[in-house]
Amino acid sequence: MRRRDFMKIFGGAAAAWPIAASAQQAAMPTIGLLNGAPFDAYADRVAAFRQGLREIGFIEGRNVAIEYRSADGRYDRLPELAADLVRRQVAVIVAIGAEATPRAAKTATSTIPIVFVIGADALASGLVKSYNRPEANVTGISSDQAGLVPKRVQLMRELLPADSVVAYLSNLSNRLEVAIDALKAVAPTLGVQLVFLDASTEQDIDAAFASMAQQRVAGLVVSADAAMNAHRGRIIALAARHAIPASYSSREYVLAGGLMSYGAHLYDRYRQGGVYAGRLLKGERLADLPVQQPTKFELLINLKTAKALGLDLPPTLLARADEVIE
Repeated sequence: MRRRDFMKIFGGAAAAWPIAASAQQAAMPTIGLLNGAPFDAYADRVAAFRQGLREIGFIEGRNVAIEYRSADGRYDRLPELAADLVRRQVAVIVAIGAEATPRAAKTATSTIPIVFVIGADALASGLVKSYNRPEANVTGISSDQAGLVPKRVQLMRELLPADSVVAYLSNLSNRLEVAIDALKAVAPTLGVQLVFLDASTEQDIDAAFASMAQQRVAGLVVSADAAMNAHRGRIIALAARHAIPASYSSREYVLAGGLMSYGAHLYDRYRQGGVYAGRLLKGERLADLPVQQPTKFELLINLKTAKALGLDLPPTLLARADEVIE
């Protein structure tokens, strides 16, 4: 082949490369990841989500793109963020955190598949009409964190004298905070005096801890709401400053210095969310992906924090812990 002919072919191929690369990039499916809380508070959960995607054959930046949208704790921004993902024609919307997140996505689209990973009962909230046979365009992983709150109060009770005052800190702007109703129903059997405190902002949390000091609160149970997760570090620091033993919904708190957590295995839920998103990208029907409920639960205790609080933890409680941080 003459050099001139070779260069013509090479030049034509080189000129076509940007077009081919552009076509390949355009063909890459995009997932819209919608979160009510800041993503820096969800870093480990997002990593677990990516792990689930990898298990099904999708790697971010290689054969799938992810558009991240966070309301930074301002739930009123969720509708506009969900609408933006719809305008961008993402292939799947993954809504994580508070129940308000998938609700905003569901309002924004009836055609794009939605996978939720939430700490709420998806059936009770009306997100789905059936766990086994999801209708419309919504499925995911549902964990009834509210139903676990009485158990967490019972665990806290093991650390305190009878009739101690225990505070439940939650975000009452989340209209599905049904844990309060559950706690009130079983309050006579818990052996503690319950007080309920509302917080969604940093200022609210500061005020709540000031109120705890006035009410001589001996123990604290923190809800699983996204607003609490967004202010995780401040809550842990204030609990330490006020010397209040606190129980949380997920291991992230304990790893960051919180005393104790009990809840569904957090990372497994988000990994499963990644698997579901990947299966939808591969063309599986959403109706064939039933809503999953967690089967793994874990109790974590931070022994260093217990010692700093001057707590002598019952051996029976330590024996039941899935993990003890020393």
